[in-house]
Amino acid sequence: MSETNAFDNAIAQMENASGYCSSGDKKLIEILKYPQKIIEVSIPLRMDNGTIRVFAGFRVQHNNARGPYKGGVRFHPGVSLDEIKALSLWMSMKCAVVNIPFGGAKGGIIVDPKKLTHHELEHLTRGYVDKVFDFIGPMKDVPAPDVNTNAQTMAWIMDEYSLLSREHSPAVVTGKPVANEGSLGRDTATAMGGKHVLLEYLKAKGVNPKTMTVAVQGFGNAGYNIAKLLHDEGMSIVAIADSKGTVYNESGIDPMRALKYKEKHGSIKNLPDCVEIKSEEIFGLNCDVLIPAALENAIDHKIAKTVKAKIILELANGPITPEADLILREKNITVIPDILANSGGVTVSYFEWVQNLSRDYWTLETVENKLREVMVNAFTDIYNFANRKKATLRSAAFALAMNRIIEATKNRGILS
Repeated sequence: MSETNAFDNAIAQMENASGYCSSGDKKLIEILKYPQKIIEVSIPLRMDNGTIRVFAGFRVQHNNARGPYKGGVRFHPGVSLDEIKALSLWMSMKCAVVNIPFGGAKGGIIVDPKKLTHHELEHLTRGYVDKVFDFIGPMKDVPAPDVNTNAQTMAWIMDEYSLLSREHSPAVVTGKPVANEGSLGRDTATAMGGKHVLLEYLKAKGVNPKTMTVAVQGFGNAGYNIAKLLHDEGMSIVAIADSKGTVYNESGIDPMRALKYKEKHGSIKNLPDCVEIKSEEIFGLNCDVLIPAALENAIDHKIAKTVKAKIILELANGPITPEADLILREKNITVIPDILANSGGVTVSYFEWVQNLSRDYWTLETVENKLREVMVNAFTDIYNFANRKKATLRSAAFALAMNRIIEATKNRGILS
C-alpha cells in the first residue's frame, strides 16, 4: 500500500487534470483543494453492558457551489479525517461529472460496527445525527449509505432528524428502505451505473462484451451486483475476492452461487470448484477487466506493475494511487475512474431526493431508464473530452467536473 494518504491522492489527481481545464483562473482551482467546512464530533454511547464509550465522528463539506452537499457516512475502524476529506472532494467531482445539482460531502465514525449490537448501532447513529444536526438538512447536506452503513442506518438518520426538526423529513437522507420513502433501484445503482459505463466503453472500442473475462476485488453490495450484472451480459467472472478469501476459476464463477455460499459460510473462501489464491494475486491475473470494488489505495505502485488486465473499472473510491496511475498509463491500461464508474449510486440518490421533495414516486423501470441516460451522457462527455484533449479518462473526468464547479462558482460571485 502507498504511504500517500487518500487526501494527497485526491489533490494529485486534481492537479494532474488542471492543465486540461478551460478556465485559466488558478485561484478558483486552488479553492477546490480545501473543504469549506470540517465538523469533528465526539459521540458518547452507553453500551449494553452499562459502560460508556466515546466515539469520534466527522462530517466534511467540500463544496456546495452546484447545490446542497451530498455524500455517504461510513462506519469503519480505519476512518480518518484525511480519508473523509478525500472522499468529500471526490463526491464534489462525482456529482459534477454526472451533472446533478449537488456538491460534495462525506462523513464517518471510527468504529468497528461488527463489535456493536443492533441496539448500540442504532444509538450511535442517532448520537451522530444529534451532533451534526445543525449542519445537515434537505437543502443543506444530504447523507447516504457508505462502507458498513445501509438502508437501516439511513432510516435511523431520517427518524432522528425528523424528531429533532419536529417535521417529517425524508429528503434529509437517501438510501432509505423503500418502505420509508427510499427509491426503487438504489441497492443496485452503483453497480448498474458501472455496468452502463463499461458497456459504453466496449461499444466505443468495438469489443464484444461476451468475449470478456472479469476479476472483481470486493464482494459486498457493489462487488456482488457488478459481478452478477456483467455475468448476465455474458461476461465470464473468473475471480472474486472478499476480506477473508480470494478464489479463481478460469472457466468462470456464478456470482449468485458464490453469494449463497458466502451467506452460509461468512466468506467465499474455499468456494467449491475454485482455486484459492493470495489476495494480491487477483490484481495480476490474466483477465480483460479488473474491478476494484473494496476500499481505497488497493492498487499501489507495486501492485500496478503486476496488473495484466486491459481495463480497470474503479467501482471503489480511490482504489488506485497516483504513482500506480502513472505505471498503468505507461502500460496502456485503460482506467475508467471512480468519479464516473461508481457515480450511479449518487445519481439514484439524487432521484430519491427528488422523489422525496416532490412526493411523486417512480417505477423501477423509470429509475433504471433515467440512470442509464445519465450514465451514458456522462461517459460520452468524458470520452469525447479525453479524445479531444488527448487526456486519460481520469484527467478528462476531473477537468470536466472542475470546469462545471468553477462555472457555478463564478456565476454565484463567490470570489470577487
